Amino acid sequence: MAGKRAFRRVNPLSLAVLVQLWERPMHPYQMSQTLKQRGKDDSVRINYGALYAVVESLLQQGFIEVVGAEQEGNRPARTVYRITDDGIAEMRDWLREWVSEAEKEYPRFMAALSFLPVLGPDEAADLLNRRIAVLDKRIAAINDSKIATESWLPELLIVEGLYELRMLEADREFTAGLVARIQAGELGGIAGWRQMYELSQRFPGGRIPPEESDKLMKEWGLPTPPT
Repeated sequence: MAGKRAFRRVNPLSLAVLVQLWERPMHPYQMSQTLKQRGKDDSVRINYGALYAVVESLLQQGFIEVVGAEQEGNRPARTVYRITDDGIAEMRDWLREWVSEAEKEYPRFMAALSFLPVLGPDEAADLLNRRIAVLDKRIAAINDSKIATESWLPELLIVEGLYELRMLEADREFTAGLVARIQAGELGGIAGWRQMYELSQRFPGGRIPPEESDKLMKEWGLPTPPT
């Protein structure tokens, strides 16, 4: 197709649209409602405005095509799409790639942990305990949902929820262990962490002078910023 841009496999919603249209032709509203009814909005972020952009992109790539329109009463006609042979091939290759490859991701919590020394140890422990409470609620909600659905849905159709549950449980276990080591003073480097926090309280805005900060960084074995 002339002028077609290279397609990047980055948006889970695009994959979700291809899978929906592999099942049968649909208009965008049907796609979004079907995904939500099946609980896929827990694993794929569904935004109706973004959905139209995704559909247009897939159409330009030749992965889907227009097959008609549906109209109810005085409502505007809704364009119905179906997946093409190229779209089926793309969908399967895409799914094979995402299932088989372990991609390096950058979760928000990981980023926050990497800068944890900015906070004091006691405050950090309190905040981590808040996280544990949130995790407990999410774990309980998934377990309740699992009990409610596993009696009528095969495990295959809720396997993404089981994956999320295991990830949340691992997150909780790690976070609880981290809190316990902070509060017991057993976390490696915590003495320097407390020293840095107490030092920061002596300066306006907690801004430690560079020479003092460099001294601490050297004690921790960290390189100072290049000159």
